[in-house]
Amino acid sequence: MFFRKKVVMAVSAALGLGIMIPAANAGGVTYKDGDKYMKLGGRIQLQYHYADPDKGQSTDELLFRRLRPYIEGSLHPDWKGKFQWDMGKAKGYNEVAIKDAYMEYSGFNNMKIKLGNYVFPFSREFVTSSKYQQFVERTFVGDRNYGTPDRNLGIHASGHNASDRLTWGVSIASASIDPSNSKLDFDSPVNKDKDFNEGWMIGGRIDFHPFGKLKFSQGDFKQEQKATIGLAAFTWNNDGDVQNNKLPPPDTKDTDVDAVTGFEVSGAYRNKGFSTDLEYNRFDSELKDNTVTSGLYKNGETTLENWMVKGGYMVIPGKLELVLGYSSQDADNYAEAWTRFSGGVNWFVHKHDVKYQLTYRQNSDKNGVKGDDETEIFAQAQYVF
Repeated sequence: MFFRKKVVMAVSAALGLGIMIPAANAGGVTYKDGDKYMKLGGRIQLQYHYADPDKGQSTDELLFRRLRPYIEGSLHPDWKGKFQWDMGKAKGYNEVAIKDAYMEYSGFNNMKIKLGNYVFPFSREFVTSSKYQQFVERTFVGDRNYGTPDRNLGIHASGHNASDRLTWGVSIASASIDPSNSKLDFDSPVNKDKDFNEGWMIGGRIDFHPFGKLKFSQGDFKQEQKATIGLAAFTWNNDGDVQNNKLPPPDTKDTDVDAVTGFEVSGAYRNKGFSTDLEYNRFDSELKDNTVTSGLYKNGETTLENWMVKGGYMVIPGKLELVLGYSSQDADNYAEAWTRFSGGVNWFVHKHDVKYQLTYRQNSDKNGVKGDDETEIFAQAQYVF
């Protein structure tokens, strides 16, 4: 009875949020003067989250998951700049987080170069913007707390062949890791804390689209056949600039990370309202201290494997979508693989620009601990302009 009551509350919250956000045309506002332009836009994601662990008290909260305005502009042909910041989940001194912040040159044939803070080209689910996700929260493969790189500061190149059936991206960047034995938590160096491990990362991806380019977006609005398969990899090494003091057991949560390599294979298919996404990621991580057995790590190292499959169907084309998914995470020091079953419904007022989402997620053996289960409900209203 208590659980059903919470479900009703979550649904009511989702519908209530709908009243608060008007159904208007979205896409940003652009001011132009010849070749010069300035564009203003952003996204608002108001979220309700309920968590009910089998061992412990249930919790819930209402928050701005993301509150991200941006400014983009150009004064010269082939050049543009953009910066975006996030005021969602602000607390303490962490009031504003820098997201995209880069200058771009697009004067090359079929290629763009960005210099600054930008999305690293790894994990199809992470590269897909949060505003284009079918579930309220990303699965393991797109979660930067578990191996997937964040936006990073460096040089980012991307391009495609003449037919647009082959796309690619390469980055050389500075990347930070928030040391924690229970996570492999990549962060952007522009929003770092003093204990973050610093290092250099190089990596890239390539995607093949046999029926024409499939953009980094989830769901099938166009009702036409599209498919893609992607491969990606990266390597990160600690540059030694930040070395936290070695802590004696059991307080070893801040053990420094020495090196990480990552590999991805992913795919997606769209046709007649159906959508399917699949992804597998593998990360090999080593700590500076090879005696640590804690969290993800056994004897100072781990192989962290994440995978997911999700499928959606537009019950009412372009308006109402049902989604199901299953994902798993395993690590060397886990007693059991951590698995998640997810189900959701998405109501699109103006595609992804104005939408309302309800996601149910059942966690089994959370953090690799046998029998540690948790039920979660997410309700989110999104407005993109």
